[in-house]
Amino acid sequence: MSLNRRQFLVLSGLTGGFGLAVLMQRTFAESTVKQLASQPSWGQTPTGQPTNQLPSANPQVGKAIAPKGMFAPARGDVRIAVISDLNSQYGSTTYEVEVDKAIALIPAWQPDLVLCGGDMVAGQSQSLSDAEVKAMWAAFDRHIGAPLRKAKLPYGFTVGNHDASSALSGNGTFTFQRDRNLAAAHWNHPSHNPGLQFVDRAKFPFYYTFQQNGIFYLVWDASSATIPAQQLAWVEKSLASPAAQNAKLRIAIGHLPLYAVAIGRDRLGEILDQPDKLRSLLEKYRVHTYISGHHHAYFPGHRGKLELLHTGAIGAGPRRLLNSDRAPQKTLTIVDVKLGSASTTYTTYDMTTLQLVKQQDLPRLIVGPNGWVLRRDVQEADLTADERSQI
Repeated sequence: MSLNRRQFLVLSGLTGGFGLAVLMQRTFAESTVKQLASQPSWGQTPTGQPTNQLPSANPQVGKAIAPKGMFAPARGDVRIAVISDLNSQYGSTTYEVEVDKAIALIPAWQPDLVLCGGDMVAGQSQSLSDAEVKAMWAAFDRHIGAPLRKAKLPYGFTVGNHDASSALSGNGTFTFQRDRNLAAAHWNHPSHNPGLQFVDRAKFPFYYTFQQNGIFYLVWDASSATIPAQQLAWVEKSLASPAAQNAKLRIAIGHLPLYAVAIGRDRLGEILDQPDKLRSLLEKYRVHTYISGHHHAYFPGHRGKLELLHTGAIGAGPRRLLNSDRAPQKTLTIVDVKLGSASTTYTTYDMTTLQLVKQQDLPRLIVGPNGWVLRRDVQEADLTADERSQI
């Protein structure tokens, strides 16, 4: 990385290592994107072999598209960019270099929608002032919200525990009511319009529904382990509605996953209560995929008839998967949807190295305290005797 004279003078004037680190991080992100834009179209195949030939796309589903220098998947009828867990330490108004890099690169994939699995800011601390929480949301808008609006990319999201935790205190009120108030104020301000085609936004941004390109999206408030009965009644009513059932595909989104996949998050309170009951509810109304965050580890799984996309963090603190010795990775996933067959294809990138994450390198089976999940290409009938003994 080289600095021009102006940047050097700014660096010289900064006091303390924090200011220096922030500017160097931003400069690195900008230089990385410029380098990618100037590279020839060399990529990497899903098996990891280098190639300068982008895959030929089926003309019925569009051409292969990706930022220069990266593997380009064949485009589906609908393309979704999925990110999650963007925040850094409590109260932070800066973001990791991988976050800025991802937001800069996403438009080149030309997605129809960007989805986020939550934790966009770093709240959930009573020691933070109102001004500090507002400053975090302003920083989120500078780094993520405004660039996506400028690129005219709709942004669907679920609130995370650090955005607007739904944890309850002993008297039944929200422990972090202030966080929820400020999150609602941010997202309901006209200047922060996420560009979604809402079906029901009465409880937005906590739980709501929208539709786009033949897909119905349900967002529930999974920012703590318990989804209350009143909200589950709304979930069932929403999924049973003509808008949902006439859609070509249904996708649900929430912060906490149904089942544990990551070390350090494999305990009750870090996963949703009554996961089998919730899964049965989603399966009843033919939800195709449940997208979640919180565990900071990418795992493309399934259980029963429900696909489970566990998104990795691109902010601070990526975690190692259970049943795996792979180093933690910060990931972004491109989901290409074929509406005719109601099928999805994932292309996942390590946002530190910009290399592909190979599905076959991930565990075939993950077993946590409240259930198990299979990798999405593995069926229960394929399990070995040893694997079967674990479930």
